[in-house]
Amino acid sequence: MMAFGADAFFSALTLGQTGFEPMAGVTLYHYLFVSAAMMAIGVVGFLSRRNLIIMFLCTELMFQGAALALIAFGRLHLNHSGEVFVIIVLTVAAAEAALALGLVVYLFRRKETLDSLAWAELKG
Repeated sequence: MMAFGADAFFSALTLGQTGFEPMAGVTLYHYLFVSAAMMAIGVVGFLSRRNLIIMFLCTELMFQGAALALIAFGRLHLNHSGEVFVIIVLTVAAAEAALALGLVVYLFRRKETLDSLAWAELKG
């Protein structure tokens, strides 16, 4: 007789169970492919869009792709240096997002547009 409920669910997730490997087929190459895809989507989005908010979101997507690669390599080498460096990268990304939000609000109040071509005249 098969048990149902929370006890059966948590007993299926124990590490000591034999024959139960939920992500046994996922290798480093899978993580690196997803990371490279996130980075490529971010680069294409950043270069092809003119809206400042979309450009900053694509920058965040590139940060997340790099973070995924760092975590994957940290797991490959069985140490936590990748995770520690990701925390630093996420801190930089949060500071960049706060600065970008302030800049976007300032630029929108000044010109009433978020088109990056409208701000090309600010080049020195």
